[in-house]
Amino acid sequence: MEGTWNGTEMSPGFYLQGFSEFPRLQPFLFVLLLIIHLATLSGNLIILVSVASVTSRPPMLLFLCQLSAIELCYTLVVVPRCLADLARAQERGSPISFVGCAVQMQMFVALGGAECFLLAAMAYDRYVAICHPLRYPVLMTSGLCGKLAISCCLGGLVVSLFLTAAIFRMPFCGSHLLIHFFCDVTALLHLACTRSYVEELPFLGACIILLLVPSFLILTSYGAIVGALRRLHSSGGRRKAASTCVSHLAVTLLHYGCASFMYARPKTSYAPKRDRTLALVYTNVTPLLYPLIYSFRNREVTTAIHRVLSLKGDGHG
Repeated sequence: MEGTWNGTEMSPGFYLQGFSEFPRLQPFLFVLLLIIHLATLSGNLIILVSVASVTSRPPMLLFLCQLSAIELCYTLVVVPRCLADLARAQERGSPISFVGCAVQMQMFVALGGAECFLLAAMAYDRYVAICHPLRYPVLMTSGLCGKLAISCCLGGLVVSLFLTAAIFRMPFCGSHLLIHFFCDVTALLHLACTRSYVEELPFLGACIILLLVPSFLILTSYGAIVGALRRLHSSGGRRKAASTCVSHLAVTLLHYGCASFMYARPKTSYAPKRDRTLALVYTNVTPLLYPLIYSFRNREVTTAIHRVLSLKGDGHG
């Protein structure tokens, strides 16, 4: 497994170091991550079931359902393998094949990219709801929502395939030891024997498409929303309209804040062990926070969850 690149020969795979250098910490990390993982799965599944039980679903609920599905898949791509590696407690880390590493990275980028586009679509939904309330049913039709949802997934998939092909065409140096618990883009770039910034341009392009473009669309939407709120004479109406954006804004800031800090940086600023710790939070804690934020702040979601839980309670009774 510790083959190297000689320019023509492809390595059989990599080693994921995980947290193997902390043998005493691994049991604690395993229990902690398992609890968080189960809570994340439960929270997102409850939202999916609750939204599915609503007969008439407004666009924001449909987008929220897609967001929960993405978070569900997102955590399943990374966390189960990490838990398995922690349970095995291998001293040298865990081997992963070249193809397995590529598939994991591609799925991770695809889901993260779909979420970036989806948050932009949700911002557009808030823009139409607040700036054009009378035309909202006409503009935000189920057909348009379906097209936006599919476009978000396809956009993330296309960018992820392009980026994965570009990165795994690079030569990799040394022992192929990834100081990470999954095949993250930055960890792979750190191992790549790149001789110029030209080879890193696909990564820069992916960051522009997945981070800057949706961010610009979100800022444009909220710029128009702020302008519309300032024109409202009623302070109560202003607060009510603004409250519908709180959950989306919180999730957007959390997602783009973490993603920008993790990926929108030059290769020279990469610090493997620090970034591994940050990724642990990014891939485990934030997917848990998203359903909590929307559950507490969205009245329709809260009502749907209470309905589902009460039906289950009646069934057990």
